[in-house]
Amino acid sequence: MVKRRTMIITASLSAAAMFGALLAAPTLVDRQINQVYPATPPAPSKQALALHQSLWIADLHADSLLWQRQLQQRGAGHVDLPRLAEGNVALQAFSVVTKTPRKMNIEHNDDDSDNITALVMAQGLPPRTWNSLLARASYQAQQLHQLAGASDGALRVIGSRAQLRQLIADRDKATGSQAKPIGGWLTLEGAHALEGKLDNIEVLYRAGYRMAAPTHFFDTELSGSQHGMKKGGLTPLGKRWLRAMEQRKMIVDLAHASPATIDEVLSLATRPVIVSHTGVRGTCANGRNLSDSQLKRIAAQGGLVGIGFWQTAVCGKDVKAIARAIKYTVSVIGAEHVAYGSDFDGAVTTAIDAAGLPRLTQALLDTGLTADQIRRIAGGNVRDFLLKNLPDDDA
Repeated sequence: MVKRRTMIITASLSAAAMFGALLAAPTLVDRQINQVYPATPPAPSKQALALHQSLWIADLHADSLLWQRQLQQRGAGHVDLPRLAEGNVALQAFSVVTKTPRKMNIEHNDDDSDNITALVMAQGLPPRTWNSLLARASYQAQQLHQLAGASDGALRVIGSRAQLRQLIADRDKATGSQAKPIGGWLTLEGAHALEGKLDNIEVLYRAGYRMAAPTHFFDTELSGSQHGMKKGGLTPLGKRWLRAMEQRKMIVDLAHASPATIDEVLSLATRPVIVSHTGVRGTCANGRNLSDSQLKRIAAQGGLVGIGFWQTAVCGKDVKAIARAIKYTVSVIGAEHVAYGSDFDGAVTTAIDAAGLPRLTQALLDTGLTADQIRRIAGGNVRDFLLKNLPDDDA
């Protein structure tokens, strides 16, 4: 979610001041940290626009539920239903954040503090969410279901292969000016929301979650984080968590995982994994991003890698930087293992919002990627992966 280089609200705002700002004006904070870099590139060509409108687009990571916006209306940040429709997005992963440390950075964080407590209190969430990470996860899931229920079919929560097939069919049926339905699927950024109890996986599954990461920005009782203090691998509880996830056909997300955790999960997993939002060291060398060897191991087991849209992921502020990272990743593991992992609304500034995705299609064409490759990367890979790996049709 929040990355050190992009979480600064103003050059002079300290971590303590940010915490106070969350308490005083969470909407203002949202507007100030979920921004788009100013850019005036040429409009996408007719070729790019025609290709874009023919794509089945999926994004693997957005933290939009955290900010309690009215997502049925165009507003602040990066994602809402009007902009998803404008960007021709078919499926958006809504990732849920339950705890982040203050003074967050990409190198060393402990779990002794929490930004999210101030945010949920300031936003007026129910008292049960103030001290319970599980309650926060359940509440945000409920918010997505309520949004879908009030959308008159514009948004559907996707939790099974049957539901995804129906979404695909109904989008194919839409003609002319008829609006295409959009799918949303629930993912969890850090299994600390389990509160140390594996039985809570079932609670989250029933709430609609179908993907979860073992860690976020700090080490947990399950495993080490790339940004934690020890950065260890899976604990005994973490190994049991992995088995429980696979038994339910829930997908494991290795974004933010320590190298030891990545290695151990890939050694033990019997199902392919996803890295929902990341960069690659081949174009942006920092500890947040994946090495070529990690990319190859993930792909060898049938996994997907979602390339992010923010500066720490791609070392740039425009769609060219995103396209460069995607092109490089394709050169290492092939187009069939690459996806979009924007990190929209993750307290980051991005090159585009959801409505700006045609500009990325143009940038990908400009790198020399073919229409068929772009079709896979923009969402075909995610669609087909989920058709194989979501729970059974009677989920």
